[in-house]
Amino acid sequence: MTTQEQPLTSSLTGVDAAPMTRNGFAMLGGVAATVGFGLLTTLWMPRGPATAAQVWMVLLGGLGIGFFGGVTLRTRWALLFMPLVYIAVVELSRLGVVGPTAAWPRLDNPFGILALIVGRGVHGLIAFPPLLLGVGLGLTWLRATEHGIGVGRAVLHQPLLIVLALIVAGLAVLNLLPARTPPILDAAGKPIPGSIAELTTVRLGGKDQAILVRGRSANLPVLLYLSGGPGQSDLPFTRVLFDDLTQDFIVVGWDQRGTGKSYAALDPTQDLTLAQAVADTIELTTYLRTRFDEEKIYLLGESWGSTLGVLAVQQRPDLYHAFIGSGQMVSQRETDRRLYYDVLEMAGRTGDSALRNQMLAFGAPPYADIPYPNAIVMGAYPRLETPYTPPAAYIERGMAANLGPYGVFGSEYNVIEKFNVLRGLIDMFTVMYPQLQGIDFRRDVPRLEVPVYILDGAAELAARRDLALEWYAQLDAPIKRLYTFENGGHSVAFEHFAALHRILTETVLVETSGMR
Repeated sequence: MTTQEQPLTSSLTGVDAAPMTRNGFAMLGGVAATVGFGLLTTLWMPRGPATAAQVWMVLLGGLGIGFFGGVTLRTRWALLFMPLVYIAVVELSRLGVVGPTAAWPRLDNPFGILALIVGRGVHGLIAFPPLLLGVGLGLTWLRATEHGIGVGRAVLHQPLLIVLALIVAGLAVLNLLPARTPPILDAAGKPIPGSIAELTTVRLGGKDQAILVRGRSANLPVLLYLSGGPGQSDLPFTRVLFDDLTQDFIVVGWDQRGTGKSYAALDPTQDLTLAQAVADTIELTTYLRTRFDEEKIYLLGESWGSTLGVLAVQQRPDLYHAFIGSGQMVSQRETDRRLYYDVLEMAGRTGDSALRNQMLAFGAPPYADIPYPNAIVMGAYPRLETPYTPPAAYIERGMAANLGPYGVFGSEYNVIEKFNVLRGLIDMFTVMYPQLQGIDFRRDVPRLEVPVYILDGAAELAARRDLALEWYAQLDAPIKRLYTFENGGHSVAFEHFAALHRILTETVLVETSGMR
């Protein structure tokens, strides 16, 4: 075997470039470049890549910085050193970032584990392969140059480089896959002329936020749906479960700032206030009114969206024909308090001492350690709910759509946005939920100036349902109607989408026609 052939048969991690002459200033440059890359990453994306453009920045930046580091550091130890420097810089420079995906990992709670996976785990998956590949290519280029052999031939004899190259190529291909929403089809399976099926971005409160617009005609009234959480993205669910509504409405789903496709708009978190969320809702309403030449629109809120919807309608009743509430929330603080004692009682009754002790350790709400106690309570929901069977159509349509948990398999998300669905649910909830503790509609919203229609699930948790019924009973509104579904839970609008369609077309449109 000749001297020139030696590098070709040696593992990249087994051969040091130490014999080559090192330049101290060049080595310092490699370290500085890594530090700068980490700082730039955190400055632009404090929670890691959240858009396709940011993924490209990390992939290409990591590859370039890695190559530069390999050439300047001239040692296999750069494979370990550069990722460690990158990690240290990123972690230190985002110490003040709010939210579990950026905070110190918590492995004692489901939310903490999920936050670690979709936060640091996803960031590392995107950042480290190109960084390591770049270092390896830099070292291989040095060796090939020194031994007078072709770089391509040298790379082919490095299995680790080939594996890393395949991983980076795979990440790049996945990042190229676009988000899309399918067209609205007629009975023959052809797109309906004049129909609208689009994903677009609007600027609300100075932040780009994503909306899904679907309707069989541009001349239909507009129905804006506000999803729950705070932090949940429901775009694929609105497309699948509200498809029938597109016959009579332009249905608009919205990823609020910090959720799903709008996850990158979460920061700075000090701007994500309850007042700003209401202002964003009103600004989006104005955009939709202008775009579709409508004086008013209809507003449908689910869970947290029902809180946001009531506040928007209370502030600007002139913009809305009617408000429809599903899984209606009234007082998050009182609901949490009742749930706390319900979980304690259930744990004691069933002999679940671990759950009881965990709840006693948390103490009565409002919780200081959001969202971790909330995750434990939510995990107990199935044991608190009254058993019921949702309509078969809901189950069948949902299963046929194959949207996956929280809709992450929906076509409306590109690859990084699928992770953002989960990141937003964790981080946006952490920022917004504490701000809801002072709300109690029984005290703060005795009257609304628009017709109000409440969808009530008889199997809903008593801690939520009892408050909603109490508020409804005392509410003063031009028109108010309550629809109770015996086999309905929290997400009544989704579970009973067919009944919602009938209510909207046969009652709401009719009763508000004189107000339009």
